[in-house]
Amino acid sequence: MKKESATPNHEEKKVRAVPEEKVSEKKQEKKEEKKPEPKPEKKPERTVQRPEIKEPERKAEVKLGLAGHIKGLVFGEIEIQKSDVSDLLDGLEMDLLESDVSYSVTEEIKQEMEKKLVGLKVKRGDVSKSVRNMIKSSLVRISGEKEGADIIDFVNKSEKPIPIMFLGVNGAGKTTTIAKVAKLLIDNGLKVVFSASDTFRAAAIEQMEVHGNRLGVRVIKRPYGSDPTAVAFDAVNHSKASGIDVVLIDTAGRQETNQSLMTELKKMVRVIQPKLKFYVGESIAGSAIIDQVNEFNKELGGIDGVILTKLDCDAKGGAVISIPHATGVPISYIGTGQGYSDLERFDSEKIIGAIVGEN
Repeated sequence: MKKESATPNHEEKKVRAVPEEKVSEKKQEKKEEKKPEPKPEKKPERTVQRPEIKEPERKAEVKLGLAGHIKGLVFGEIEIQKSDVSDLLDGLEMDLLESDVSYSVTEEIKQEMEKKLVGLKVKRGDVSKSVRNMIKSSLVRISGEKEGADIIDFVNKSEKPIPIMFLGVNGAGKTTTIAKVAKLLIDNGLKVVFSASDTFRAAAIEQMEVHGNRLGVRVIKRPYGSDPTAVAFDAVNHSKASGIDVVLIDTAGRQETNQSLMTELKKMVRVIQPKLKFYVGESIAGSAIIDQVNEFNKELGGIDGVILTKLDCDAKGGAVISIPHATGVPISYIGTGQGYSDLERFDSEKIIGAIVGEN
């Protein structure tokens, strides 16, 4: 009897011990599975983000413009040999295109450089300087083919009053540029009046009045929605009666594809007969500014010059090189800041020198 009772008791203990071990093993497996779960999820996220951080850095290097690229291309590493010309020109072509130089201008520069480089013999230490000078001379020639109108010189030689129209797309800084031109004229002893002929854009007239109050310039205006040509006509008549030298005419910003607004400008040109017409555009607009200038030039019977704004924000400089050659319209002035005095005559030698890294 004692043996029978001992045997089942011993088996029961064994049976109970087995599930307890399995349960504890499962709990340990669950704990071990939970711990490593977050670690593998974080590691791939970090590895994915690293290449994404590097890409904008490469783009930032490209935005340094022609100066950085040309230096890297020719800095003491190239011997001018016939076999080297192809690689050199391909690299230059890419740098110019990435700097917003138009394709037609880029191809012309490339062909010109090829003629100059093939067969050229220079000292090894002069390779970098020689190639840079060749590139600069080509860019200076193309960007300075025709001299833009000098407002002060023109006004002093012409019968007064002189109406000057300012054209361009929205947001290019047209009204502020007009104020800068007014400051330039006032500094040269000339009398100025503003024509607030942008009767379309909200707050355009108020913006003109702010500049007028700061500069001591009278603003001729009518209510919003009025005929812009009528406002300009009033300003010209006021100038004749008051002995004003120059009428600076603001116009509503418009895309060159908007035919109704372009027709409005044509009417103003026909009635007012401005002595000068300037296109105001952003230097950072890239190749789009070439199409804009071409269209305005064609529709309005010619533009006397381009005033490039925001050149202080443009690290590429391609518009400066492309516009004169691609449109036939010279660059007259450049905006270099927000102050009224931040307007300079365009000097191709100086600007190109800055682009290729001389200044």
